[in-house]
Amino acid sequence: MASAGGTVEGIVVVDRHGTIQFAQGLGEDIRVKSLAGHADWMAEIRVRRLQPFTIDRRSYVVLQTPVAVGDLLLFSRAPSQAVLDFIGSVDFAYDILGHLLTDPFDAMTIVDDAARVVYISPVHEGFFGLSHGEANGRPVKDVIENTRLDRVVATGKAEVGEIQSMRGAERVVTRTPIKRGDEVIGAVGRVMFKGPEQVETLSRRINMLEREVEFYKREAAAIRNRSYGLDMLIGDSAPMRRLRDEIIKVAPLEIPVLIRGESGTGKELVAQALHRLSARRDSAIVMVNAAALPATLVESELFGYEPGAFTGADKKGRKGKFEQAAGGSIFLDEIGDMPMEVQAKLLRVLQDRIVERIGSDRPQHVDFRLVTATNHDLQELVTAGRFRLDLFYRISAITIEIPPLRSRVDDIPDLVAHFVKDVADRHRQPAPDVSDSALSYLMEQPWPGNVRQLRHEVERAFVFAENGRITEETLAPASAFRSSQATAVSAAQSIAITARKAATLKSSVGQVEAELATAALLRNNGNKKQTAKELGISRSYLYKLIGNND
Repeated sequence: MASAGGTVEGIVVVDRHGTIQFAQGLGEDIRVKSLAGHADWMAEIRVRRLQPFTIDRRSYVVLQTPVAVGDLLLFSRAPSQAVLDFIGSVDFAYDILGHLLTDPFDAMTIVDDAARVVYISPVHEGFFGLSHGEANGRPVKDVIENTRLDRVVATGKAEVGEIQSMRGAERVVTRTPIKRGDEVIGAVGRVMFKGPEQVETLSRRINMLEREVEFYKREAAAIRNRSYGLDMLIGDSAPMRRLRDEIIKVAPLEIPVLIRGESGTGKELVAQALHRLSARRDSAIVMVNAAALPATLVESELFGYEPGAFTGADKKGRKGKFEQAAGGSIFLDEIGDMPMEVQAKLLRVLQDRIVERIGSDRPQHVDFRLVTATNHDLQELVTAGRFRLDLFYRISAITIEIPPLRSRVDDIPDLVAHFVKDVADRHRQPAPDVSDSALSYLMEQPWPGNVRQLRHEVERAFVFAENGRITEETLAPASAFRSSQATAVSAAQSIAITARKAATLKSSVGQVEAELATAALLRNNGNKKQTAKELGISRSYLYKLIGNND
């Protein structure tokens, strides 16, 4: 026989008059009988229910429980000094044990050394829809989903503060092995329960933290692999910070995203970042130029075909773009230029996520994340009848606007540094320095071609840099209109004279501007911001004037 303290070594039954009616084992000891017959000692143990007891230098725990005739006393060896200290120090130790076993906010599951259930708290039984004692004797894995109590029994290692999903809810659990000496004799699992409002709040908080952790894991992996993560979106201006914040919020979601921006702003980089920071990052992102899809080939390109489906078809058949994107993302670039008949076929796929290869009679469901991009105002195209309204709503649940380069000129120095290093690395040559005047010149340009145009300009300047330095003269537009060798000498001289006059006029104007800038700078004690404001020019242009006057 066993009790909470271990093997029962003695039993005493005392009636209501204090007379011992039955004694066995340790209970037959004359000293035990004397104690059990003492009215004050019995009154105390009836209140405490648990009490330490020592005889012949051996420590025992006495458990009192009411029975029909009076009191039942069970004597068992104390499992540890800590148990004795607890019972001896706390008069209501029995009540604490009762509270721990029935606490509605802190449930308990106990398994034996074979990971079979021996006890589940009443609140836990109710949560799992079990009647009292129904789970006892069953393997814990058959009773509690996602449990690891069997693992804790096998390893003898505790698991503290883990998140466990049970019946659609997430709980914080602690799993602890119970040892007798070096032997694991069981394990205890504890799970925190709260009221519905607190549980919902906790669950939301846990989910949010998990999403944040997953995001930073994906961002770290993207940076390590240089796989078009946020590190490829160069610049720290306010528009770029907003763009990155939007990507961070949108990337974990499965909602379709429309990326809108002028040509050359980097729409593909944004699509890549959305994919690399999503849960689909380990699968492919399939890039499709929607404007280049001819209506006659749209079905075979997007949906694929079976072997021998038509003349000229590959004998092995072919996966379409949507199949290739299964489990990953599909990026439809230039969707605003997609022909109307192609739009209709695309809409059916987006509505049902069902594709059917040409020559096949087996439709198949395809799971993909949709990202589209355009440099047009799709709402204007809808009004003009050149884009389907239903397709517009389907693809634009979330719209991300990419700022043009002219609205973030402060990012140009960072972009230039990045492009120069990239070109130098590709050609295995030293990276040239870029002068302040060159940067000022670049920051004053309109950049209708945006970042793509800036990159091309930097690549051209890299080729023509002299003495390892890119200057404003290096960046000035190349003379695309130079005379050919067949041009008459007189025409060439005329052009040269005109150029010299223009250069002389430009130098004169520049000299005056530089002198005015220097004087204003002295008046403002070197404050460039105040000087630029006084002269009515940008700070970048002020830097240019100061550089020209050096």
